[in-house]
Amino acid sequence: MSPRGRRATTGRAGRLPLRRSLATAVRGADLLERKLRLLVGREHTARQAAEDADRVWRRTLAEAETWLVRGVLLGGERALAEAAPADRARVDVRWAALMGVRHPVSVDWSDPVRSPAEPTPSNTALAHAETAYRAAARAAADLAAHRAAAGLLAAEAERTRQRVRALRRHWIPRLRDELAAVELAVEEAERQEAVRRRWAATHGGP
Repeated sequence: MSPRGRRATTGRAGRLPLRRSLATAVRGADLLERKLRLLVGREHTARQAAEDADRVWRRTLAEAETWLVRGVLLGGERALAEAAPADRARVDVRWAALMGVRHPVSVDWSDPVRSPAEPTPSNTALAHAETAYRAAARAAADLAAHRAAAGLLAAEAERTRQRVRALRRHWIPRLRDELAAVELAVEEAERQEAVRRRWAATHGGP
């Protein structure tokens, strides 16, 4: 509940709840800032991994396309079709959680398996193309996983940053102002009480 939505608390009874609320808000802001640092650090790691995977993907894809052209020129398109295994690659994504944010961290890749009955590439160029395309596909899977992780972490980091901003710029200052006003009122009441007591002691009144 925001300071606007709470009933104004005055007097000595109001100081303790305000002090507790202020301490809770400060502690919450500290914890959120720690969470934010962890999220930003992991996001940076994911983006760096994505950049590395992107470079590998582009390099191996270009290499694969070069070998493919050579292989087709040597053996024709029929040789290309015969060299492709019927099995498919298998991709398993490993997930992890950081401060409640579930995100992919790595990819387990299994290459297609060619059965004994299936023909192998008819020339060396197609064999090199197959190897390069598999490397490019693995890099593409890594790239997708790391980009997804960076996006999820960045979104949570932004939400956390907004919460920290709300606490530091609005909630905590308002609580401090309200607490200061209550403490000032309490001090003034205590001074007035002290004056009345002195007056009563001097004049013999109650």
